[in-house]
Amino acid sequence: MKKISEFICKHRWAIVIFSGLLLIPALFGYITTKINYDLLVYLPSDIETLKGQEVLADDFGMGAFSVAVVEKMPQKELLQLEEKIEQVDGVNQVLSMADLTGTAIPLDFLPSTVRGKMTHGDTQLMLITFRDGTSDEKTLDAVEEIRNLAGESCLIGGMSAMVLDTKMLFNSETVLYVSIAVGLSLLVLLLCLDSYVVPFLLIGSIGVALLFNMGTNVFLGEISYITKAISAVLQLGVTMDFSIFLYHKYEAAKKTEKDRLKAMANAIQATASSVVGSALTTFAGFLALCTMSLTLGTDIGIVMAKGVVLGVVCAITTFPALLLVCDKWVEKTKHKELLPQFTGVKDWIIRYNKVILVVFAVALVPAYILNTKTEVYYKLDSSIPADYGYTKAMTELREDFDMESQMVVLARSETSTAKLNAMAAEIAGVDGVDSVLSPTMLANYGLSQDLLSEKLRSFFETDDYTMMLVLSSYSIASDELNAQIATINKIVDSYDGGAIVAGEGPLMRDLVEIADRDFTNVNVVSIAVIFVIMALVLKSISLPVLLMAAIEFAIFLNLGCAFVTGTEIPFVASIVIGTIQLGATIDYAILLTTKYLSERQNGTNKKQAVQSALGSSIQSIFVSAMCFFGATIGVGVISQIDMIGSLCTLIARGAVISMVVVVAVVPTLLLTFDSVIRRTTLGFRKGQL
Repeated sequence: MKKISEFICKHRWAIVIFSGLLLIPALFGYITTKINYDLLVYLPSDIETLKGQEVLADDFGMGAFSVAVVEKMPQKELLQLEEKIEQVDGVNQVLSMADLTGTAIPLDFLPSTVRGKMTHGDTQLMLITFRDGTSDEKTLDAVEEIRNLAGESCLIGGMSAMVLDTKMLFNSETVLYVSIAVGLSLLVLLLCLDSYVVPFLLIGSIGVALLFNMGTNVFLGEISYITKAISAVLQLGVTMDFSIFLYHKYEAAKKTEKDRLKAMANAIQATASSVVGSALTTFAGFLALCTMSLTLGTDIGIVMAKGVVLGVVCAITTFPALLLVCDKWVEKTKHKELLPQFTGVKDWIIRYNKVILVVFAVALVPAYILNTKTEVYYKLDSSIPADYGYTKAMTELREDFDMESQMVVLARSETSTAKLNAMAAEIAGVDGVDSVLSPTMLANYGLSQDLLSEKLRSFFETDDYTMMLVLSSYSIASDELNAQIATINKIVDSYDGGAIVAGEGPLMRDLVEIADRDFTNVNVVSIAVIFVIMALVLKSISLPVLLMAAIEFAIFLNLGCAFVTGTEIPFVASIVIGTIQLGATIDYAILLTTKYLSERQNGTNKKQAVQSALGSSIQSIFVSAMCFFGATIGVGVISQIDMIGSLCTLIARGAVISMVVVVAVVPTLLLTFDSVIRRTTLGFRKGQL
């Protein structure tokens, strides 16, 4: 490492220039990386519901489906609008009341039961199918074009409309996310560091690493909008302490080494050897997300693990090169440190360590219980503001038609008409089912097959399948809808063992079940992996147990706060927050513990060792945690997308809680279990045991 650090110092200008040149392809990769706004695409490909989606796309040409609400439009204009919509690229079919019988029967002669399902006052429903998938660019472009064609008189519901509105909302906020994260982090650094230039160099270096990370995502093909939103603020917060640590090492080295190049080389060596362990645990923590069945975890995990590696590389190459190149301005802008030494805090923790231990032991179980009671929601549309098209459409469907969600039953064509009739009738009788639309049900209303238009028959029937559209008054991802789907599945299986229940509702039900399993699996894997790595890095069996207990306590407190405040959190946050908080803030505990081990192995008594570890670590932990807090809290407050806002708020609160727990609880555990630590950790001589 010595030769590498000397090379970095010697070729500082070349590194700065090379880093700048690499930003060009990185920026190109960032711009060209596709962003996905539909979380349902991350479901495992082998589940039956997705097989149903394939049948809808291949056999019915129905990659996506929307229910549109048309207000105050005469029948003639409605038919003209239908024709225009059918000409939109990506649209497969459009059906309205007029298509039930074509021109054979006037609408007024249709049974009131049928009219009531499709009209309410001067409001009518229109069913629109799209050739491509829910989140395909062609489908989203088609939804946008239909909105432009119809204006305010046509509101479009369905998953594609929700995805489009999420995309529009996210794109309107992205620049604000980064600006606030950078601004608040910069403010913390200006207050906490002793130079007005260094914070800008530090943020610039992390910005380079961030752009490298986001640019290399192009090789993944696409990333989720959630990954894009949180990766910037997470990488800023997670890798900040590496650069801060190097700067402090450099400043300390300059006091004993007059040659600034040698001082920086020493600082790079010290930083590289010190951060490898903590970076490895953070890296492993993020990779643990790749074990999720919901492949959104793989998306976030790979991007963030890659970000940690690039963050470390830039922290020991680009940042020291920038410091050396700008050394003159760094020295000119030096000022008195505004950050306190925390001497009183350090003394208080040592003095009251037994009280802290009792509080920790007593609070651990209640914190865990509160953490398990935190309410989680799965509704993907909860983030769409009330004035967006999707929310307006769903409000109309709910209030005028008692319709919250839709699902599709795909029965095999060999199933007899009698069975189809019985199946449809039984489904229609299930609690919460508003109506079942199919040729067989229309026949029950007096509309025989020969009266139905060819367009309508082709909508519901192919050579291999007959489709039934089930409209439900239960909300997506609700317990009521999930129970309703389970009942409908049983009914369908009793009539046709090869039939499939698909659509929005079943997909969301699968999402709920898979996410619940992932929550447990990811936590177990992340804890196990990080435990093993810490055992290897610290060469101890007891220390990983103590440090993991402290950090898990901080995670319990964080999620428990959501329960106490009555806050529901999105399912994504409940799955990844534990891994993110564990991987990102275990650094603090390792930093403090490494210093304690060094002092103890050099013969210092346990109290002095803990005091020294606290004294040398508390400032770095505070600055890093506050930067992490600043990088995420702003996004949490301003984001209108609750999936992002809630996650960032949890991360911000977790950074502060982890900081307090590490600074207060970890030293207490080190003092209390000192004899156990010495007997279960390599590096202690016999006389020290």
